[in-house]
Amino acid sequence: MKLLAFLMQTGGHIAGWRHPDAAPAALTDIAYFRACALLAERGLFDAVFIADSVGYPPAKSAEIFASLETPKLDPASIIANLAGATSQIGFICTASTSYSLPYELARRLASIDHISGGRIGWNMVASTMENEAHNFGRAKHYGHTKRYDRAEEFVQAAKRLWDSWEDGAMVADKASGRYVDPARLHGVDYRGDHFAVAGPLNVPRGPQGHPVLVQAGASDTGKRFAARHAEVIFTSHSSPETARTFREDMHGLLAEMGRAPDSLKIMAAITPIIAPTREEAQAIQQSLDALIPTPVAIGKLEGLLGNFDLSGHDPDGPLPDVPQSTLSQSTWEQVVGMARRENLTIAQLARRVAAGRTSRTIAGTAADVADELQHWYESGAADGFVIAPAYLPAGLEGFVTHVVPELQRRGLFRTEYEGETMRDRLGLARPANGYTTGAYTHAAPEIWPAKGDA
Repeated sequence: MKLLAFLMQTGGHIAGWRHPDAAPAALTDIAYFRACALLAERGLFDAVFIADSVGYPPAKSAEIFASLETPKLDPASIIANLAGATSQIGFICTASTSYSLPYELARRLASIDHISGGRIGWNMVASTMENEAHNFGRAKHYGHTKRYDRAEEFVQAAKRLWDSWEDGAMVADKASGRYVDPARLHGVDYRGDHFAVAGPLNVPRGPQGHPVLVQAGASDTGKRFAARHAEVIFTSHSSPETARTFREDMHGLLAEMGRAPDSLKIMAAITPIIAPTREEAQAIQQSLDALIPTPVAIGKLEGLLGNFDLSGHDPDGPLPDVPQSTLSQSTWEQVVGMARRENLTIAQLARRVAAGRTSRTIAGTAADVADELQHWYESGAADGFVIAPAYLPAGLEGFVTHVVPELQRRGLFRTEYEGETMRDRLGLARPANGYTTGAYTHAAPEIWPAKGDA
C-alpha cells in the first residue's frame, strides 16, 4: 500500500491543536514542518501532503473564528525548505487553479522538482471559499462548472509548459558554445477562454517530466477531471463499501479515457488515534470531541453544506432539506448522505464532521489500525491511505513507531525506499513529452521572431 502523511494544520481533528501533545503555535515554525517531514521519511511514507487555501473559511462570529487554526504558510515555500532537510520523501503542494496563473505555478513547481531531485506533486484545487474570490478582486467565487473549466485549461497549459523543453535540450557545451539545442525547445501559444500563455517555460523539464498530479474532488465533474489528468486522488469515505464503489467508478472512467487502472492511485483519508489499549484510544477520541465548541461544530457543518444557515433549526432535530452546494458538491453529498443513512441530528452530524474533517477515524491499538487498513486495502477499497493524525507531530510519531512496523510484518508496506523520484515510489510512469509524441493538437509557433518583426 501507499501512504501519504497529511499535515492538516496541527491535527486531522478540528480540536487536535488543544491536545497536550500537539505542537503549540507551530504553524509559522518551519521546525514543526521539518519534524513532521523527517518523521514521515523515517516511516518510509511516499509523500507529505500540505493542504492550503488563499483565504479564510466562513465564520459567523469572532468567537467561532477565534477557535480555528487559521495561519497557513505558503506550501511551496515550506516544501522548498523541507526538500533540503530530507532526501527521499515526496511533497504534495496544494495550489489553486482558480487563483493562480499557469506560467508562474508551472515554473515554481518545475523549480522545486529540480531542487528536490524529483519529489514534487501538485494538488490541483479549484478553491471553494467565497473569501478567496474577494482576495483576488472578484465579487463572487466562480461557479462549479466554471471552476472546472478553468482547471481544465490551467492543466492543459501547465503540461505544455513543462514539455516546452524536451529532455536533453540544455546542452551546456563549452566547446561548441551552444547552451541549448533550439530544435528541442517549443513555443506554447496556448489560447483558451480563461488563459493565454506564450511560453516556453524558462525552466528545463524536471526529473519527473511533470510533477505528480493530485486531485481531491469527488463530484461527477471532479471525477471526470481526475480521470483525464490526476495520478493520485485523495478521497474521504466513512466505510470501505462506499470507498470500493468510488474506486470502481474511477476505474470505469479511466477506461473511458484510455487509461490503465494503475495510472491513478486512489488514496482514502484516515485519522488514526493510537494508544496501548482500545479503551485508551477511544477515551482520547472522546476527550478531543468534547473540546469542540458546539457553535464551531455547527459552523463547520454549515460551511460543508455550502454555507447553509442552520440557526433556525433545532440542533437536536434532523437535518432539514439542504439545496445542493455549488462550492464542493462531493463534500455536500458525503455529509448529507451520512445524516440520512445514520439518522443523525444536526448536533450529532456537526460533531461528527467537525471531529474528523470528513476523514474516517480509527481509534484503537496499532494492531486495530493495521487491521482496518489491511481490510480496506485487500478488499479493493483503496490503493493506499492519506494518514491525518488527530494531533501532530505526536500522532504521526505513534503511527510511524507502531503501525508502520505492523504493516511491514504483514508484508503490506515497504521496508526501504525504491527508485529515485516520487513517481518511482508511487509506481507511476514518467510522462512522455507531448511535443515529441504529437499529443498537442496544434503546432506551436517559433520562439524567436522572424526577421523584421519587433
